[in-house]
This record gives sequence, structure tokens and C-alpha cells, in this order.
Amino acid sequence: MSVMGSTSAPHPTSNTNVVVPTFSVVDYVVFALLLLLSLAIGLYHACRGWGRHTVGHLLMADRKMSCLPVALSLLATFQSAVAILGAPSEIFRFGTQYWFLGCSYFLGLLIPAHVFIPVFYRLHLTSAYEYLELRFNKAVRVCGTVTFIFQMVIYMGVVLYAPSLALNAVTGFDLWLSVLALGIVCTIYTSLGGLKAVIWTDVFQTLVMFLGQLAVIIVGSAKVGGLGRVWDVASQHGLISGIELDPDPFVRHTFWTLAFGGVFMMLSLYGVNQAQVQRYLSSRTERAAVLSCYAVFPCQQVVLCMSCLIGLVMFAYYQKYPMSTQQSQAAPDQLVLYFVMDLLKDLPGLPGLFVACLFSGSLSTISSAFNSLATVTMEDLIQPWFPEFSETRAIMLSRSLAFGYGLLCLGMAFISSHMGPVLQAAISIFGMVGGPLLGLFCLGMFFPCANPPGAIVGLLAGLIMAFWIGIGSIVTSMGSGVPLSSFNGSLPSNVTAATVTTLMSSTTLSKPTGLQQFYSLSYLWYSAHNSTTVIVVGLTVSLLTGGMRGRSLNPKTIYPVLPKLLGLLPLSYQKRLCCRSYSQDVPMDTDLFPEKMKNGVLQDSREKEAMAEDGSVHQGCSPTFIVQETSL
Repeated sequence: MSVMGSTSAPHPTSNTNVVVPTFSVVDYVVFALLLLLSLAIGLYHACRGWGRHTVGHLLMADRKMSCLPVALSLLATFQSAVAILGAPSEIFRFGTQYWFLGCSYFLGLLIPAHVFIPVFYRLHLTSAYEYLELRFNKAVRVCGTVTFIFQMVIYMGVVLYAPSLALNAVTGFDLWLSVLALGIVCTIYTSLGGLKAVIWTDVFQTLVMFLGQLAVIIVGSAKVGGLGRVWDVASQHGLISGIELDPDPFVRHTFWTLAFGGVFMMLSLYGVNQAQVQRYLSSRTERAAVLSCYAVFPCQQVVLCMSCLIGLVMFAYYQKYPMSTQQSQAAPDQLVLYFVMDLLKDLPGLPGLFVACLFSGSLSTISSAFNSLATVTMEDLIQPWFPEFSETRAIMLSRSLAFGYGLLCLGMAFISSHMGPVLQAAISIFGMVGGPLLGLFCLGMFFPCANPPGAIVGLLAGLIMAFWIGIGSIVTSMGSGVPLSSFNGSLPSNVTAATVTTLMSSTTLSKPTGLQQFYSLSYLWYSAHNSTTVIVVGLTVSLLTGGMRGRSLNPKTIYPVLPKLLGLLPLSYQKRLCCRSYSQDVPMDTDLFPEKMKNGVLQDSREKEAMAEDGSVHQGCSPTFIVQETSL
């Protein structure tokens, strides 16, 4: 990639090359309003109660957020500008098969709501990686934290720079002006306002994203004869995909790959990622956290459908108005911008609205990254070693960390501009790391025998496997002469999947064999493959090193899988099996027992009884369950 610094860009109005300005004064005003309103919302929450802020306010919004803003913030965090550009391009090029990814949203959000959120919330965590110390030890916690920081730092600059570059190439919008404006605005309101400012600006930016995409759908469908005409054209050209039941994991998109491989991808995003966990834990109650996760499901479906519609409208539009030379030669990640600028060129303000939509995705993603990085650095790397920090110094340090990560993001954007093809490898790293981290948390939560050596070795094995497949895919693609830019258009509707675009298989005439076939594994199975590697290696090492024998284990860090399943059976069957569910010992809703809460953890006699019963089971390596020792 090269940086294009022209103030005007090729704008196709016909099949000839014509260079005209694409951004009017009204468009610049609309875009500027996005930045000003985002900054105003952030500064409002920063100034409100100034002088009375605590570390809990900055990092966790005082744990008083309600369901709706948390849900919209969860949605916005991983609805990046890369996804807004990439998902419609995927539909335009390959058809609607990608839509079946929505099937994975059900389990991908249901499991976090009923497995991860209750465990995290009842432990009263601030950083998700505190869990790893409670379950294993401090070394595992530091390993998880460092892995997460590496993941986010690599990606921050890319998610800021890549959309700016695409926008500059298509519209002539000044590259570094947009990078600096976004970086500075985001850094100010995130460092001063903390998590509450981030969540409420996410709410505003989510609405802007909806409006921008809706405007494109309405205007585009009107120009081609309505949505019915759009569907007819797509059907005639075979763009409406049926259910592809091919179980081959090396086929990029099938129903099984999207619906089930996508579940692991969603779990790595919504189950254990610090940016999302932090929002769950900022909720007023556990029930509000669960409801916010539920509320994301219909919102994600709407976002997915809108992306699909934009892709179909774009296809129908170009059947009626043929592409120009620039459009036909454009990189896939520029197709949507070319389409929008062509479609909305006679409607001043609407191109600016779509650009505002695009950069709302960047703002929400980057601000979440700043805040989550500041939180894990403060909670996992500083406070455990310097617990004597006063509240005032801790507040100043938290703000300084957020501000420092903002500057680092700008630095990473500058580095990204000089990376060329390596940029594709850099954005792939984000996706590579998500699966191993998911495996690490699952290892601790579902397998009582897993010990610290097993966790560390398992994480390392998962990371090695992830980078082996990922880098091998990139090298194989480059060696086969397939340009990396050809992968850009296949972007799923969330950050993690969008970052592994270089790993997607291209359509080639010869079927790969041997290691090349291994490297062509569908990107949607990456999280499943890498997390499974962590669990298998972790369990093996744990068994070889004696499991948890001689080590203490907090029962609250274990999720009782088997009792939950047995709890679905009729009571008579449960009695015959001599088992009772952990959920019968510890109420799901902690709001019912506020007087028995201490530091977010239930202090109930029934819970202590369950903990005592857990002791004999936690030494083994069977799935977590609690046996009631009674005679039939």
C-alpha cells in the first residue's frame, strides 16, 4: 500500500477517467460534527463530577451502567470501519453465503451470557485477567495480560490507518488529517472521561453507523427500482446463496463453517476479550449484564442484514450503471467507498454522513482499545506490584496510561504507513491471538485439574500453532502469486474475523495438497483450532505434572458443566443420578441476596456447603460436577 496525498481523487461518473472533487463543504461539516459531538459527550462525562472521580469511575464507570448503553457499546466495540467496508464487499463478490454467520450469534452470545458473565461478575473483577490469577497464579495472569496488550497494540494503528488510507484513495480526503483528528479526539475523551465517556460516545457512534448505512440502502435501492428489484437482479445472477452443507473445513464459507466455526470466533470476542468483559462488569447488576448480552443479538442481526443489503444494492446498481475503469481496478476494500461516492454525489451531506459512519466504527473500536489497555496495565501490571498507590495518584496514572496508549496508536498508524504488504500480516495477528486466549480461559473454567504449568505451556502451544498456520497461509499465498490485496474484500462483520483476511482461501484452479492444504483451513475455524490446541496441550501437561494436587483451588473460578446439564432433567432423574446442580446451591441472580454480598462474592451457607462438596472433585480431571454423597 502507498500513501496517497492528493486532495482530489478519481471519481467515476462514466466509463472514462475523470478527476473531480468528491467532498463538498456540507460533507466536511457533517464529518466535523461527528468529531465535535463525540468530543462533547466525552468531555461532559469527564467534567461531570470532576474532582470526585475515582479509579472505579474511570475504569469501570462506578459499576452503575444500565443495560441499553452497555449493549450498544458492546455492538460498537467490534463493528469497526474495516468491517463496514469489508462485509458488503464480501456479499458483492461472493454472494449471500456469508449471511449464515448470523446463525453463530445465538450460541456465541448465549454462552457468554450464562457461562462467562456469571463467573466474572461474581468474582467482582476489574480485569478479565484477574480471573487467571484466582484460578492459576500470577504468572499465568501476566502471560494473559501481555498477550492481550500485544494483540491490541498491533491492531490499534491498523484500525486507524487502513480506513483513512482507503478513504483518501477514493475521495481525496486528507489522510493524515483524518488520522490525527480521530486519534486526538479519541485520546482526549477516553483519557479524561474513562469508561462511562467511552460507552456513551459508543451509543452516539452506533446511531451514526446505523444512519449512514441506512441512507446508502434507501438511496441505492430507490435508484435501481426498489428492494424487490435488487433481490430479483441478485437472484438472476446467482448471488442469493443456498445452504451449503459441505463439511469440508478447508472450504472458506459453508453453513457449518459459518454457523459453528463462527461460534468460537464470537466467544473469543464476546466471552473473554477485556474490552467486552469490562462492559459487562460495569453493569449495575449481573442481570443487567446478561440482558445487555441478550440485547446485542438482535442488533448484530440487524447490522449483518444491513451489510448484506448494501452488498446486494451495490451489485444491482452496477448492473444498471457499469463500473468505471477505476472501480473495476479498485482493491476490494475500496469498492464500497467508490459505490457510496458515486451513489450520493448529487446529495450533499450524505457522503459526509457515510464517512462519519465509517469513522464512528474506528472511534468506537479505538476508544475501547485505549480504555481496556489502560485497565489491564493498571490492574494487572502496576497495582499488584505497587498496592500503596493513593487514589489521586492512581487516577492520574490511569489517565496517563490511556493518553499514552493514544499516542502509541498514532505511532502505530505511522508505522503502518511504511509496512507495505506486511500490513496484512500485522492485522492478521489480532485474529491469531483471540483463539489461544479463549482456550486459556476455557481450560481454567471447565477443567478443575488444569494447573499453572499446563496453562502456560498450553497458551504458548496455542500461540505457536496460530502463528504457524497464519504466517504459513500468508507465505503460501505470496508464493502462489496471489496478491494480498485480493483478500481484503472478504471481511466478516467484526474485528477479529476482519483481521484474518489474509488467511482466507482464494479461488484457484489447483487444489492445494499437503501443508498447503493445512494452510488453507477456513479462517472461521482458526479460533476453534487454536483454542482446542491450548486445552489439549494444557490438560496433557497438567496431568503429567500432577494436576492440582497440593494446590488450592477457588471453586468460584470453575463453571459446573455437568450439573447445569443435569439440571435440565426432571427432578426424579436427578435424584436417581445422585447429583444436584451447582445452580441450586448458588443463586444465579445475586440481586436476590444483597445482604450476603461481600466484594461481589456471595457469602451464603449453602454456597459454603457446595464449596466443601467441590473439594473432592477438583482434584480430578473429569468435567466439573458436584456429587451429593447420599445413599439411594
